[in-house]
Amino acid sequence: MKYLVMVQGAQADYDAMRGKATDTSPAWSEEELQAMYAHMNAVNDDLAESGELVTGHGLAEPALTRHVTLGADGRSVITDGPYSETKELLAGFWILECESLERVTEIAERVARCPQPAGAPDYPVAIRSIMDGAGDLC
Repeated sequence: MKYLVMVQGAQADYDAMRGKATDTSPAWSEEELQAMYAHMNAVNDDLAESGELVTGHGLAEPALTRHVTLGADGRSVITDGPYSETKELLAGFWILECESLERVTEIAERVARCPQPAGAPDYPVAIRSIMDGAGDLC
């Protein structure tokens, strides 16, 4: 079965990781940032070694987002950056091939234990089953 495992974040989190404290997150030190990268790299390495990793990536900060919608006249409306009312966006993801929901849940629990500074926001790690092209679960 294939699963999409997602971690969330907000622009304020990306700012905090660059050392700029925000209302919702303390500034990260270089040591805290390196601990987070080491944790995620270890997760990635273990998933690659087990054969469960299909792909996974961290995403650029929300300020670099581009939205494309259709206006009432049917023409494209292009907006840069996240909508002002957007609080959390996808910060990174993995596509995993695991034998069960229990196994992918174990992986998500490990991801949720990623080190971060005290007072940084906690976001859930979301798991979604992936459907194949025929509408069946993979």
